[in-house]
Amino acid sequence: MTGGALFSKFGKQFNTGEIIFCEFEPGNSFYLIQTGRIKISKVVKDKEKTMDILGVGDIFGEMAILEEQPRSATATAIEPVTVLHFDRDNFVSMMMSQPQLAFKLLVVFSKRIYDAKRRLMILLLDDIQSKIADVFLMLAEKEPTYANMREVSFPVTVDDVANWAGASTDQVSEQLNHWAKIGKIELYADRIFVRNMSDFKRIVAQKRKVEKR
Repeated sequence: MTGGALFSKFGKQFNTGEIIFCEFEPGNSFYLIQTGRIKISKVVKDKEKTMDILGVGDIFGEMAILEEQPRSATATAIEPVTVLHFDRDNFVSMMMSQPQLAFKLLVVFSKRIYDAKRRLMILLLDDIQSKIADVFLMLAEKEPTYANMREVSFPVTVDDVANWAGASTDQVSEQLNHWAKIGKIELYADRIFVRNMSDFKRIVAQKRKVEKR
């Protein structure tokens, strides 16, 4: 089946600001983005937090297929979006007719389960310092070459860190600038250089130790 045929059968479009689905509502379908970007947000401690910004090639809503539970987050189009839309019935059909796409989806599913749980661990921390520190730990976990490295150069921006931490860019920028002044990190336009990952491991470990008391 060609890309055009796939879209004619499974395609949907959403306008800027349109809610694709809401947290806690029943769900039995997921989406593969063809054009545009969407925001994934979640209510944490009575406040809406942006968990991710997704673009072309990304999949969202798949937990409804995997767990048969209500939506765990809200998806909103932040610009005009086109998607491929799959429910349980046509997902089985697509799996049989498009094995390469099916394999890609299964790989993404397994990774997304881990990512969602790891992101929630960050959002549940209640101070900006430990949130940002845990973002660095999460990024290091995703890249095997970073394992056990003392110094790491992360190819991310302040805005990226703010999205992962569920915090404002101003808050994150203030904390990062403080760490830069005292020599813990170096800030660049397209990357953040961490001088000693152990510093951030200690921040997060101490925070979680206190929260368990």
